[in-house]
Amino acid sequence: MPDSSIAYVPRQLPAKDGPIRLAVCISGGGTTLANLLEKIDQGLLTGFEISIVISDRSDAKGLEIATSRSIPTAVVHRKDLQMSALIFQKIRSAKADMVVLGGFLSLLFVPDDYQHRVLNIHPSLIPAFCGRGYFGKAVHKAAIDAGVKFSGCTVHFADRSYDTGPIIIQKVVDVLDDDTPDSLAKRVFQAECEALPEAIRIVASGNLEQHGRRMVIKPS
Repeated sequence: MPDSSIAYVPRQLPAKDGPIRLAVCISGGGTTLANLLEKIDQGLLTGFEISIVISDRSDAKGLEIATSRSIPTAVVHRKDLQMSALIFQKIRSAKADMVVLGGFLSLLFVPDDYQHRVLNIHPSLIPAFCGRGYFGKAVHKAAIDAGVKFSGCTVHFADRSYDTGPIIIQKVVDVLDDDTPDSLAKRVFQAECEALPEAIRIVASGNLEQHGRRMVIKPS
């Protein structure tokens, strides 16, 4: 039987003495962006830099975070018929090696040259409570209403549908008996703050193989 393993190595990465450039796409307050910047400042994402922040809303507060750090920004509205194409034009112009969807609520059509280079973070354990309409507090309300004992977050490769790409890593969070959507959201976000930088490092290392639907992290 042929080996079905496929190594996922980000293409066109810079030389080892240059930074790996991240494009971050947002729709709101930019909490994920702020976390990535904090991790870079702390040396927990050594060798990475954010080269552009793109929003589908001109009033997204996260754009202010980027501007305060002198990071180039761009806005591409959802009403633009060629939204995905326009976004990736800007990503290519910024020479971004990888893309992070940090609370980006529009469906992004990932082109061939960025396949397996676009990461999305979702606030549940996919395939639970995901897909169209599951974002923000709606995810955590659904988890509590379903009576699950565990929730968490998932970092996966984005493809051309909502929350269906191969899973890179997941972090588990207890759902407490007295949880509200707000209290659960806070603990899940703390897990996201660890999971996303970890997944970025894993993908950039090239230490991934795919076996069917399963992404396997190889020893360094």
